Amino acid sequence: MAANGERWLSEREQRAWRSFITMQMELQSRLNRQLLADTGLSESDYAVLVHLSEAPGMRLRIFQLRAHLQWEKTRLTHHLGRMARRGLVEREPCVTDPRGAFILITDTGLQEITRAAPKHVSHVRRWVVDVLTPEQLDALAEISDIVRAGFEQDTEPEPCDTETADPFDAEPVPGDH
Repeated sequence: MAANGERWLSEREQRAWRSFITMQMELQSRLNRQLLADTGLSESDYAVLVHLSEAPGMRLRIFQLRAHLQWEKTRLTHHLGRMARRGLVEREPCVTDPRGAFILITDTGLQEITRAAPKHVSHVRRWVVDVLTPEQLDALAEISDIVRAGFEQDTEPEPCDTETADPFDAEPVPGDH
C-alpha cells in the first residue's frame, strides 16, 4: 500500500493492465495506419462516418455525435471542419432549434465509408476476431461490458465536462458557410 493509502497494483494486476494498454495502443496504431494507407481516411474520419451512416437520415445533431464519439468539443469541431472542407460531411440548420445544427454525411462521405468498411473489417478480423476462440471473443465482450457498466455507476463527475449540449450544438463547423 502506498503512503497516502492508495493501493498499488499487484504484479498480476499490473501485468494484465500493462498488457491491455500495450495491446490497445498497438491495435489502434495498426488499424489507423492501415486504414489511412488503404483508404486515405483516418480512424477519426472513419468513426464519424460510421456513426453518421448508421444514424436515421444519415445525420446527427452535433451533441449526439459528440456523445457517440466521446470526444472533447474542440476536437470534434475542428475535425468536422476538416472533414467538411474535404466534402465528407456538411452542416444543416435544425429547423426546430435555430441554435442547433445537424451534421450529415455527403454522397462523397457515404462512398468513402462504403469503400473503407470492408477493408477495415478485414483488418479487425485479422488482428482480433480470427486470433481468438469463440469463447475468448465472448469473454472479451463480457469484460468490456462489465468495465463499461462500472463507468455508468461511477458517481465522480467528469473533469472539465460541465458544459451543456446546446451551446456546443450551436457552434458552427469551421469552413462551413
